[in-house]
Amino acid sequence: MSEQLTFGVEEEFFVVDHRGGLSGHAAALVHDADDHDGELQTELNRSQAELATGICRTHDELLGQLNDLRTGLAVAGERRGLRLVPSGAALVAEADPPGLTANPRYQRMADHFGAVIDQVTTCGCHVHVGIPDAEAGVHVINHVRPWLPLLLTLTANSPIESGADTGYSSWRYRRWTQWPSAGPPPRFASHDHYESIVDGCLRSGAILDRAMVYWDIRLSDRHPTLEFRVSDVAAIPQDAVLLAVIVRALTHAALNTTTPAPDLSNEILRARLWRASRDGFTGHCPHPRHGNAVPTHELLTELLSTLAPVLRENNDHDFAREQAARLSVRGGGADRQRQAFERNGQIEDVVSMLAVDPVDDRADVDVQRSAG
Repeated sequence: MSEQLTFGVEEEFFVVDHRGGLSGHAAALVHDADDHDGELQTELNRSQAELATGICRTHDELLGQLNDLRTGLAVAGERRGLRLVPSGAALVAEADPPGLTANPRYQRMADHFGAVIDQVTTCGCHVHVGIPDAEAGVHVINHVRPWLPLLLTLTANSPIESGADTGYSSWRYRRWTQWPSAGPPPRFASHDHYESIVDGCLRSGAILDRAMVYWDIRLSDRHPTLEFRVSDVAAIPQDAVLLAVIVRALTHAALNTTTPAPDLSNEILRARLWRASRDGFTGHCPHPRHGNAVPTHELLTELLSTLAPVLRENNDHDFAREQAARLSVRGGGADRQRQAFERNGQIEDVVSMLAVDPVDDRADVDVQRSAG
């Protein structure tokens, strides 16, 4: 394949008050905000808002849309005295949480899955990449599975939940995998094999519909895309775009290889994902080839070197190298949450550090915040 693959991003956010308490007015922000070139929508919980970019071809286009959509929601929130917070887990404990968004499907899920529904209020980042067909998508899944732990570390951004440090950089991932259909996808023999597993999950009641296939990578039923779902919502848009350009390059490389996919068991892959969710970007990550834990920043450098021809073809190489270098210096979202929390032990400091600025001047947002 020589044609550049299209891509897009979906992000979920918590809508909170000034102290970080969950607000039940996310739908009002979605209604009031300007959605620009993308789409805004509600999510499972009344405290969550979601954005989805349009179909993009360049990292600049993707970054611009994420900035616009985030700012639109933040402006709508400011009018109501609310803030938009990109964190994978809820920062403040709630004695009386806002509850589910009024939606018959969500209520059916709550009735069927019981207490699980209360444990999975998390915010993720989903990257869509265009693919030729479903069989090609399954081919990519098989080849990219070993890289899921590294992808998880890039935007790991949920160390704190309910006012306490969980000890994990991505506590969202640990929460989310309580769904029976969540976690890494198996290695598939074919698209028919993929469909047979989905059918088995439907027959057992482990999922109620195809939209509940919550694997870390799945075929999208709504779009001709492969959807990467392993990641926390990024603390800043630049981290989300770094993730997206790497995902696109991995997909491109997999589509152009005839080498057999690695024979990696789901049991081992789950173990590697556990380590990645604990350590985040500034720790260690299991190497996809041999499984030994190596410094995550070194593994990212190795991957970018391997993907360099594809990244250059996509005009993403310089951006990816610059953002990876800056991520190594400033740390990931989880590190910045902890730094803000450790200053005074106040969750409000974490909220202020994360909250999307309603004034989008396209300045270097991450540098400004780290300096503050």
